[in-house]
Amino acid sequence: MSTTTTAVGAQASVYRYSIVSCFAAGFISVLLFQMGAIAILHALGLVPFQPFGYAATKPLGVPQIWSFAFWGGIWGIVFGAIEQRFPQGPGYYVASFLFGAIAPVLVLWFIVFPLKGAPVAAGWDVSRMIMQVIFHGCFGLGVGVLLKWRSA
Repeated sequence: MSTTTTAVGAQASVYRYSIVSCFAAGFISVLLFQMGAIAILHALGLVPFQPFGYAATKPLGVPQIWSFAFWGGIWGIVFGAIEQRFPQGPGYYVASFLFGAIAPVLVLWFIVFPLKGAPVAAGWDVSRMIMQVIFHGCFGLGVGVLLKWRSA
């Protein structure tokens, strides 16, 4: 558990859950919640691609699904650092969804896509942008559910 010491010597925890738990929740959330949302959207004909893609990613050639799950784990750690500020009760799950729908999506649109030579913000294709917000929101919701379930 990561801790910081304040000026008066008291210990304040940055994370409510261990970093390993946060990484695992993010990793698993990609596989269950995000890919589940993509599967449902694909079955409804709203997205052209299927979940669990195995195309090799550059530069290491890792299958997409494992790259997505790894980065989901990294985002799970980020989630763990700020989730203490989320409201309690049902608002916690709304905040979890909004975390996934906003933070990773903005990084994807304005950092990852340009680095990969793709158009910024999914080329401003509104339907594609909405789908990305939905399945990344499901990722955030999944992290919140898994961390709450772990602490129950």
